[in-house]
Amino acid sequence: MSGDASTEPRRPGMRQVAREAGVSPTTVSNVLNSPELVAEETRRRVHAAMERMGYLPDNAARRLRGMPSPLVGAVTLDIAGPFFTEVCRGVEDRLLQDGCMLMTCSTDLQPGRERHYLQELEKQRVRGVLITPVEADLDPLVSLAGRGVPVVLLDHRSDGRLCSVSMDNQWGGEQVAAHLITLGHRRIALLSASIEVQQTVERHAGVRTAFVKAGLDPGRGVLDVRVPSPDITVTAAAALEDVLGAADPPTAIICLNDTAALGVIGGLKERGIVVPGEMSVVGYDDVAFAAQLAPSLTTVWQPKRELGRVAAELLLDETRPGHRHQKLVYRPRLVVRESTAPPCR
Repeated sequence: MSGDASTEPRRPGMRQVAREAGVSPTTVSNVLNSPELVAEETRRRVHAAMERMGYLPDNAARRLRGMPSPLVGAVTLDIAGPFFTEVCRGVEDRLLQDGCMLMTCSTDLQPGRERHYLQELEKQRVRGVLITPVEADLDPLVSLAGRGVPVVLLDHRSDGRLCSVSMDNQWGGEQVAAHLITLGHRRIALLSASIEVQQTVERHAGVRTAFVKAGLDPGRGVLDVRVPSPDITVTAAAALEDVLGAADPPTAIICLNDTAALGVIGGLKERGIVVPGEMSVVGYDDVAFAAQLAPSLTTVWQPKRELGRVAAELLLDETRPGHRHQKLVYRPRLVVRESTAPPCR
């Protein structure tokens, strides 16, 4: 077989794409590198032409010319969890509009693993990083942004030095506890991760606030139970030994998320404990299966895809003239279903 380069098919260039889309080569370049300068309909036409022709931008050449990478990293606590799956889908949908691609990483609440991913993403010269940090210290992330890698906090409140999109977790925790207290529960187990992250710390504060507002002592009313993060469905079910074996057993359990609630309900059923007749259970996140459980799960709704979409928008905006850091906070909503009821004792 001849090695004559003239017989090899040539990759289409920007000029060929421009002719196919009926635009100028400058417009094609703007679609790739400054999409905010191009009308949405024109962007779609150019992307369609690229797809038809099999056009692939040369990312190495783009970097040499000082153009931004199309790659964006998302460093989450656990991409396998339904909450982060939905959030990342919202990120992906928004990035696609600007011709970008998402790379996802899971830290499993391990600071060392988080540092590794951040180092590797920086080596790849990604366009930016969306991250749900494990630790409260934001200095390393601020330093990363200072080295030219934009950072947006995802489901984590900022101190003002970085953009962030987060939930009012204290409000969510307070609403859950107030609901259970109104039903008559005075002893509640609070299942959370073994490593404290900002979200669960704020929810704990909200639960205690609800007890105080009701004139109750949170020290007596709240049983704090820690659950290891890997395989949360199994570990949450195992944590029932601590809940049911307490000297003053609770009549309700608030879980760190809906996946943990799934494990808890299964573990209670195995022990012959009726939900909600003998034990009320509350989840968090309102993922797709929450309404399908038997009994259907009382939980806290969060706008998961919207969180991701807005976080991606903030990240894309980081490189635009006049950008100012924003700290956006959404308020969750309690969704009452069948898994909570007045205590039987």
